[in-house]
Amino acid sequence: MADRWVRLELDLNTFDADRFEAYVTRCRDEGVRLTTLAELGDTPEHRRALYELNKECSADIPERGEFFSYEEFCTRRFDAPSYDPRGVVLALDGDDWIGLAATSRHEGFLFNEMTGVRASYRGRGVSVAMKTFGMRFATLCGVRRIRTFHHPANDSAIGMNRAMGYTDTE
Repeated sequence: MADRWVRLELDLNTFDADRFEAYVTRCRDEGVRLTTLAELGDTPEHRRALYELNKECSADIPERGEFFSYEEFCTRRFDAPSYDPRGVVLALDGDDWIGLAATSRHEGFLFNEMTGVRASYRGRGVSVAMKTFGMRFATLCGVRRIRTFHHPANDSAIGMNRAMGYTDTE
């Protein structure tokens, strides 16, 4: 694995929500529905669909290696005290799950766990739309900071986060 992860943090006091809300609007105009796992229903079937989508999107993460088994994914994602289905944003095209932006809740901040979009939908701003839509979760939780980290070769994710106002942190 990477020796030096790129650690980023967003201060929501400086986040330009109006600028990025246009991505949410564009997705909706193109027929992409944004919702959360809480709104859709945190059911066994939806958890399995989330696993399959996460597994597919994670394959592009540099040095990711083999993805978790479904059982391990459930333990790491759903059994964790930081899990909240309101923090799992989904992008849907009709009945097709095309993207996810999973955020977990921690003391004083949120953590972006995974943001991914199916390859055929990339380059359309879906990731930015999901992350922007997901900022509402921070308001619900009463926090003003969102953290994340990336493999240093994951240029697209790092670039997207920096463009949204995330800054480097230790």
